Formats: sequence, C-alpha cells, structure tokens
Amino acid sequence: MPPDSVPTDAAAESVSAAKMARRIRRSALQMVHAARLGHPGGDLSAADILAALYTAVLRIDPRNPRMPDRDRFILSKGHCSAALYSTLAEAGYFPREWLREYMKPLSLLNGHPDRNKVAGVEANTGPLGHGLPIGAGAAKAAKITGASWRTFVLTGDGELQEGSNWEAAMAAAQFGLDNLTVIVDRNRLQQGDETERTVGLEPLAERWRAFGWAAREVDGHDLEVLIRTLRAVPFEPGKPSCVIARTHKGRGVSFMEDRVEWHHRVPTAEELSQALKELGGGDE
Repeated sequence: MPPDSVPTDAAAESVSAAKMARRIRRSALQMVHAARLGHPGGDLSAADILAALYTAVLRIDPRNPRMPDRDRFILSKGHCSAALYSTLAEAGYFPREWLREYMKPLSLLNGHPDRNKVAGVEANTGPLGHGLPIGAGAAKAAKITGASWRTFVLTGDGELQEGSNWEAAMAAAQFGLDNLTVIVDRNRLQQGDETERTVGLEPLAERWRAFGWAAREVDGHDLEVLIRTLRAVPFEPGKPSCVIARTHKGRGVSFMEDRVEWHHRVPTAEELSQALKELGGGDE
C-alpha cells in the first residue's frame, strides 16, 4: 500500500486480499513443485497474513523499495520463501515471470530470502529465531532516530521454541517498542510433529503478556479480522504488539490441511493438479 493512500473499509479490502491470497497459494505450490524443494504447508498457512499486510496494512511503495520511511516487514520463517516471493511479485516488486526461476542455479530467488538480491526483502532469514531480534533492532533504530516507520515480523509457532525470540521479546518490552508487531503463524505443526508434543507453547498469549507485550488472538484466515487487527496496532501505547493468528498448515487444499508431512514435502504432478483445482481462481 503506497504511503499516501487512504485506507478503505476492511470488508472491501478483504475481497482484494482474498484474491491475492489465492494467487499466492497457487504460485507457491507451482514453485515448490518445479523446484522439487520447499515448505508448502507453511506457505499456505501464511498466505492470508501476507495478503492482508501487503494489500491493506504496510506503508510501502514497490516503485521505491528503499524509501526511507517505508514500513519494514521481516519474514522470520524464511523457509517459507515461496509465499514471500509470490507476495512480492503480486505487490509489484518484480515481474511474476521471475517466480519460474525459484531455487534454480544462480537464481535471485534463493530458498531463503536475501535482501541483497531481491527488492522488498528486508532481512536475510531462515535460521529460525533470528527475525524477531532483527525486527526489535529495527524498531529500536526508528525510536532512536524519531522515524515514523513501523516493523512487522511474521514468525512460525515452532520457531518460538528458540530462546533468541524471548530475549528479543524482553528487550522490545524494556525499550517500549510500540512500533513493533510480531505475528505468529499459529498452525500448531512444525517439522516432524505438533508443537505441543515437541515443546508446548500454550498459553501462548499469556506468555507474551507476561513478557510485557499487548497480545490478541485472531482467526488467521479471516481477512477482514486480520486487516482490522493489524491496522489497530499498537494495541497499547508503550508496548509492542503480538497478533497470534490461528491458522491451518496447508490451508485451502484438502489433503494438505493439518498434515505434518506437508511441512517439507513436494507435491507430485497429480497432487499439484488436484490442489490447483481445489484452490480455484486460475483465470484471475
């Protein structure tokens, strides 16, 4: 969303965001299938969050990707790069044709995003637990310089088992970084198992509040609610904001939804064809 645009009603924005989310899901699956690598379950669970941010929340200008007063978005769960690249292409940072080069030798579109290669990427991520510390540093820099831009970080829920996140959470609260928002893709599945069977996270919202954050839980696939919630940050003056988005791994594809094996599995040609049929919207 260009910085000088006037936000419209969230209900109307959600229609456009839904179409974008469907295109993100379709292209991410096609990219993973072609590359024979990727993390499609998490790509699909995060698609609605990304669409909400890029259609209705972030103050950005793809024509000027290094605009000093732009909002910063950091994909901490960097292994879900297919969804991010699809989103950036949809937003106009680079041609959609580039998506065909995903993970090919010498491609700019690495398996993990690289800010030195791709416009719109704010931080190199993939080592889990690093995105929020980077985001806290960025938000602190804005506070020091008196800048108006905001920082948004999207994390995976399994990623929150990394201690560096909680160090960053304590620091963000200590410094009163109310220009920082973390969004948790709470799909309850990580590589190999459920999060609660690995290292339990609940009660997750209360944990964030105990660390000094203002936290809200939402349906991560309800675009109208997502847009309204993300536009409402900061939830409390002087506190960083946490949005726990309850999602489903593999959202939109019947045989992928809530299946742990789709964290890191490549669809066959037949599975891809079926998935694209279920997602619909191929003529958009």
